[in-house]
Amino acid sequence: MRFVLGFMWLLHWLPLPLLGRLGEAVGSLLFALVSSRRKIALTNLRLCLPHLSEAERARIAKKHFQAYARSVLERSVLWWASEARLKRLIRVEPEMPLAAMHAGPTILLCPHFVCLDVAGVSIAMETSACSIYTKQQNKAFDEALRKGRSRFRPVKIFSRGEGVKPIIRAMREGLPFFMLPDMDFGAKDAEFVPFFGVPAATLTAPARLAAATSAKVIPVIATFLPNYKGWKIRFYPAWEDFPGKDIGAATRRVNAFIEERVLENPEEYFWAHKRFKTRPEGEPGFYG
Repeated sequence: MRFVLGFMWLLHWLPLPLLGRLGEAVGSLLFALVSSRRKIALTNLRLCLPHLSEAERARIAKKHFQAYARSVLERSVLWWASEARLKRLIRVEPEMPLAAMHAGPTILLCPHFVCLDVAGVSIAMETSACSIYTKQQNKAFDEALRKGRSRFRPVKIFSRGEGVKPIIRAMREGLPFFMLPDMDFGAKDAEFVPFFGVPAATLTAPARLAAATSAKVIPVIATFLPNYKGWKIRFYPAWEDFPGKDIGAATRRVNAFIEERVLENPEEYFWAHKRFKTRPEGEPGFYG
């Protein structure tokens, strides 16, 4: 892994167009070779976008593998390039809502699009924040991941096993919480709400945390700019009347927002994750 990290460090010196094309080539190879993940992606696309033909879904799946591999290689730029270079490559629309983020507890809701690390780095260049992550098994990679996400401003990164209390404390200290809401972690602390019409075990944490801290929820989405020119980060207006009195309805609202963004950039959503792994009692699984 240290050799891999050293190779990634070398990659960050490459021009972004060359690095992006190299990543897409790697993604095409992975799409051809890694049949298990290819099948997961195609299954998810069949469930979520049934109106498309098989050929169209296969095209999106291949594009996704290319985008994902590209994002992994471009992570070298996020972890080691200068702040000046990153600011040239990142376009923020309309602008980062720093005043709102500093005015009270804030949840920055960032779904699993392949460029999500760009959003995290962009925020870290401007303000301290807190986030949660899954601790990596390899210590060298875990250390690189934490350093890469915290090299510009002091941040607090909690492991998932620490629970929610440290996050609440950090939010009350004025740190916005960078939150990824759309992975399947099982039925615990989740409700089955539709995602593209399919019941999906969806974390209720965004709604419950917003209720517990009176936090505003500001969605943020990071995507590629055309022609390998960098990345675009869009901050959406803070949601009004969230979470309200119905946690289930608030959780459905999160999924509905993600659905809209997926339809705008389907290739960049993380289809290779088993989003529908957990099923309601008595329902068969989708992934074999």
